[in-house]
This record gives sequence, structure tokens and C-alpha cells, in this order.
Amino acid sequence: MKKVYVKVIDDFLVDQKEKGRSIETVKKYNSILQQFSSWVDKQGGDVNDLTRVDVQNYINHLINVVGNSATTIENKFAVLSLFSKYVGRPHVVEQISRPKTRKAMHRAPKSLDRNERNRVLREVERSGNLRNIAISYLFLYTGLRVSELVDLDQDDIMMSERRGSVIVGRGKGDIERIVPLPQEARFHLKRYLQDRNSNIEALFVSYYRKSFARITVRAVQKLLQKYDIHPHQLRHTYCRELVGSGVDIATVAELAGHGDINVTRRYSKPSDDELEQAVQKTFG
Repeated sequence: MKKVYVKVIDDFLVDQKEKGRSIETVKKYNSILQQFSSWVDKQGGDVNDLTRVDVQNYINHLINVVGNSATTIENKFAVLSLFSKYVGRPHVVEQISRPKTRKAMHRAPKSLDRNERNRVLREVERSGNLRNIAISYLFLYTGLRVSELVDLDQDDIMMSERRGSVIVGRGKGDIERIVPLPQEARFHLKRYLQDRNSNIEALFVSYYRKSFARITVRAVQKLLQKYDIHPHQLRHTYCRELVGSGVDIATVAELAGHGDINVTRRYSKPSDDELEQAVQKTFG
């Protein structure tokens, strides 16, 4: 399918970069919109003057001709929705018929694959912000909930040269658990603690209105949005990597603080990407 140059797509991508979208996400947006633009052009349409019929027909094309999965179609539709709002035509994506995705409870939770994981760590390390680097590594190496992370105090962290752990839920009314702290996470936590100049008890702090305060859930979510991830994706990644390494479900449940082991069993289910890779490997 030929590529059709459309200036408004370039303008949209610049806008997304300015909003803090990662390079990888902007590339993905570009690929989806170029495919859509080429298809619309072939039909005699114009993405500068989109209609609801254009969008619905394209979705039907993805279903009946391309054979995209419901999840893939939903991801592409999300980009089309962003684009339609940018060009001032949000109505063209209203009431579009799309295949239903499987209910979230029946599939593996969304986690990062190895490339995505490495990309996030590279980008956050490139920022040079020791607090944000420590937060990212702590999520990926302990699987904490965001609420648990912001509640941590400095004395909840125990570290030595060879080992470390995080005490989660102490004095918060929750069930207390101790999560081992791997060397990578210890290294970045030590760098952060050596650099910070606040004496308040909270482990992670932010500077607001000329004073330091415990970092908030919203602040953590916002800093991770810069890398197109959510704290829960990092928690999911931790659990998936444990299961993938052969750790038994009961141990994963204990480490993650799952009250219901059936929640943990979801991580043993293959993801959509793993299912697709299995088929490709078998049938080419």
C-alpha cells in the first residue's frame, strides 16, 4: 500500500511529541495513520475531510480483509480517535461498530515485553532524574502497587551490600509483607538516597510550593506517562517475569500481595502477542 503524504498527519505527530509521547509511540501512531491515509486515498477520500463512513468502512476492512484481531483493531481505533479530535472532527468516531475484545479477566494482564521494558529503562535513565530512575526500578523489581510505593518511608527499606528488602504495608492497616530487593534496584535506590537533600521520613518526595512533601499517586502516574506506561503495567511485568521464570503461583501471590491466588493465576495465561508468536512459529 503506497504512502500518501498528508501534512496534517505530520502536524499531529509533532503535537504528540510536544505532549511528551515517546519516540516509539509516535512511530506507532505514524504507521497506523499512514496505513489509514493510504486506504482512504485509494477509496477516493481525504483524511483532511474525514467522515464517519470512512472510519466505519476502514474498520470493516481491517476485520474482513486484513483479518486483524479485536485487540489490534481497538488499538488502531484509539489512534484514529486521537487524530479525529486533533483535526476537529471527533464526531466521525462516534458509534463506530467494532468487534468486542475478550474481557480483561479472561486474558493475561497487559505487561511490557523485554524490548519495551528496556526502552522504558533507557529513556528514564537518559532523563538523569535519580528519583524517577529509582521509582521505575523499584516498580519493575518489586512489583509494588503505586499506592504502596508512595506510602513507603525510608525505614521501610533495608539494604546491605549483598541483600535488601522492602517492608510493605507496615503501620498502614494492610497485611504486611516483605519483598526482596534485587541488586539493580538497590543500586539505584542508594544513588537516589545519597543525592536527596530532604530529611522527611517519606522515601519518595517531590518539591512543591517551596517545600518537600511525600510524592502523590497522581505525580507518579504523571511521570510514567512520559514513557507511555502506567504503574500497573510495571507491576504486571514483575509478576509475568516471575511466572515466566518458573516461580510457583503461591510464591508469586505472596510477593505481589494478592489476597486471591486466582488473580495470580491470570499471569500464567499467554498474552495476545505470545499466542500470535506461537502460531507464527508453527505455521510461518
